Amino acid sequence: MEYSKTITVYGADWCSDCKRSKRVLDSRHIEYVWIDIDNNASALETVKSLNQGKRVLPTIVFPDGDVLVEPTDSELSSKL
Repeated sequence: MEYSKTITVYGADWCSDCKRSKRVLDSRHIEYVWIDIDNNASALETVKSLNQGKRVLPTIVFPDGDVLVEPTDSELSSKL
């Protein structure tokens, strides 16, 4: 499987945990792709497939294929 070279953050504008994770990435000047699942049905399906059918946000996919779901700031920072 070939992975993207960029971090992908699946979330929604109303999601406070998503905003928090974006702040962590932005504060460290980490490039990422933001995908709002409310405006993208295939992205919602991707999130569900990564989370046993559940809509859990944020779901963050890393270039190495690792996935963090609703990470704390320290969990996200340690992965960076």
